Amino acid sequence: MAPIQLKHSPASAAPNEARVIVRDAMRTAALASYPSLLPPPPPPMAPDQVVTAQVRFGGPTADTHATVEAQPRVLCCEEIDGKRWNYVVEAEGPRMSRRGSSLKAVSLQSPGAPIDEIFAFIRSYVVPEGFPDSVTPSYVPYMTWRALKHFFGGAMGVFTTRTLLTSVGASKNSATSGAVAINWILKDGAGRVGKMLYSRQGKKFDYDLKQLRFAGDLLMEFGAGLELATSTVPHLFLPLACMANVAKNVGTVTSTSTRTPIYKAYAKGENIGDVTAKGECVGNIADLLGTGLSILVSKSNPSLVASFAFLSCGYVLSSYQEVKSVVLHTMNRARFAVAVNSFLKTGSVPSLKEGNVKENIFSFPWSKQTSVVLGSRFGEAFQDPSAFLAIESLFEKERYIVTYNPSKDNIYALLKDKAKSDDILKAAFHAHLLLHLLHSSNVKQSSRNLTHHSQSSMNSSLSNHSQSSLNISLSNHLLPTAIDIEAQVAESCKAVSCFYEDFKRKAADEGWIMSESLINPGRARLCAMDQH
Repeated sequence: MAPIQLKHSPASAAPNEARVIVRDAMRTAALASYPSLLPPPPPPMAPDQVVTAQVRFGGPTADTHATVEAQPRVLCCEEIDGKRWNYVVEAEGPRMSRRGSSLKAVSLQSPGAPIDEIFAFIRSYVVPEGFPDSVTPSYVPYMTWRALKHFFGGAMGVFTTRTLLTSVGASKNSATSGAVAINWILKDGAGRVGKMLYSRQGKKFDYDLKQLRFAGDLLMEFGAGLELATSTVPHLFLPLACMANVAKNVGTVTSTSTRTPIYKAYAKGENIGDVTAKGECVGNIADLLGTGLSILVSKSNPSLVASFAFLSCGYVLSSYQEVKSVVLHTMNRARFAVAVNSFLKTGSVPSLKEGNVKENIFSFPWSKQTSVVLGSRFGEAFQDPSAFLAIESLFEKERYIVTYNPSKDNIYALLKDKAKSDDILKAAFHAHLLLHLLHSSNVKQSSRNLTHHSQSSMNSSLSNHSQSSLNISLSNHLLPTAIDIEAQVAESCKAVSCFYEDFKRKAADEGWIMSESLINPGRARLCAMDQH
């Protein structure tokens, strides 16, 4: 008989398990009593030696091996008003610069102290841009004494205003006259605050003086309308009067700041003071005549609304024609666009008078509706690193980079840190030329689509015709592909090398002053990689 195999029950293993537990407890106690018997710990690893292992299920692949953690790649460095940023490609594997990778701006400076931010904010209002290099040494003592003069004048104004209001019968009660004077002073004070805030426009008074002059006149009329509105809602006199005074004071700042450059354009010698004095005299004579006529007409109690509407229309129309009649020799952004577009279409640069007449007065400097952005930030022009790397080599010898952003439908000109006046002009010319090429390409594409649509519509049914119309409408609004953009940028680089010098020569022949271009570029600059 074959031997019977007996199965051990779980209880039969208990003695072995007990022995194992006792042995482990004795070993632990011994190691606790003698720490020197413990093996030495492994040395700590440096941060750059950290290895991330990727575990994958299935057959072996190339990515199965451990890979060293990828470091972000720095594409460029950007500087704005002394502050710098690095634009890096976020690590996404071995090919970080492929299309679709994300860009990130990393600040290279630590946050400044609050007191420094406050002083920088004050400086932006009280000193010119580029101070102290942008002014002569005598500017500081002149402005110091001027500030003291206005301090004493403002203090004296409180007493004179109160006295005048009392003299016209406001009230002889000190409390009442004081309250009226304070309200009046608050109204004037609000206007001065508005004047101060608007003065931050800075160099825009030099760049776009026609546009700002016309905008200031519009604000003057707006302020006059608010003053008239106080008669219908007298309980809102103080807020309406304050708003009106802010608008009118802003208009006054604009008129004062743009007056000298306009008179300078008409002075042929060292007679700018004489031209300014006579111009102001003509303005005062016309103002007195208008005041006298208004006093005579007001005796017949005409309609307030009709009178205001008629006079406002005359004022705005006269202001528009005034700024349109100014002939400036320098090129701001609007006049430069007129000159370049004329050159690209006809091969000639417009004359001074023609270029100034065609200037768009309604292109205000704060407007965002523009097809060409000069001196933009890197993050606005490029949304993925591949777009930058594709055209970077085309601008190695230039001090700027020009590109097209399809998502924003704008041309962007980025300036490098060593860009001078001529480089800025060349970048602007290149940007307008690229815009012209893209528009021409879109027009040709639309023309081909229209021809194809005309031919296909003769042999298609009504349903097919509707579908074809929809397809053509969509194709006309399609943005250029990345390959098309790179080809257009490369073509524009060749065109600029051929036509830019010819454009400058023809502009100089027409009397334009190219060396003093005032096209108002942005403050962002690309820095060389070896400088950070």
